[in-house]
Amino acid sequence: MRHGVKKPKLQRKASHRKALYANQACSLIFHGRITTTLAKAKALRPYIEKLITLAKAGTLHTRRQALATLPQPKAVDKLFSVIAEACMDRQGGYTRIVKLGQRKTDSAPMGLIEIIDLPQLSAPVAAQTTTGTGSTATEAVTAEVTEVTEEKKDA
Repeated sequence: MRHGVKKPKLQRKASHRKALYANQACSLIFHGRITTTLAKAKALRPYIEKLITLAKAGTLHTRRQALATLPQPKAVDKLFSVIAEACMDRQGGYTRIVKLGQRKTDSAPMGLIEIIDLPQLSAPVAAQTTTGTGSTATEAVTAEVTEVTEEKKDA
């Protein structure tokens, strides 16, 4: 019997739900924000906030606890190095959920969950298109991407 258990089941068995939370937490740690259904975002919020609280302690024991929870060691490294430092001044409420409306295919309510203090990566801004036979915006963006990749190769 489930006396006093108020966690959402998300129509999954316990092992599947545990894997879902761990994988979504890794994606959130790597990308800073993810788009998912609103129910999954609300279920993920306490899971990731407890992990961030562990990371703020920064001890070997808490690192091992996070490694036991998350499947990817690189996610734990980023959690303890980048995210914990960014959230050090905040006492809680490390994440934000933004409602995005309904998904077109099945009308499921969608939401965006993001880590508040993490500097977000913005999408590259496309150059304005030119009129006539000049270069287009996609060619300008392609040129910028090749310049960046060449700089990385040189470094």
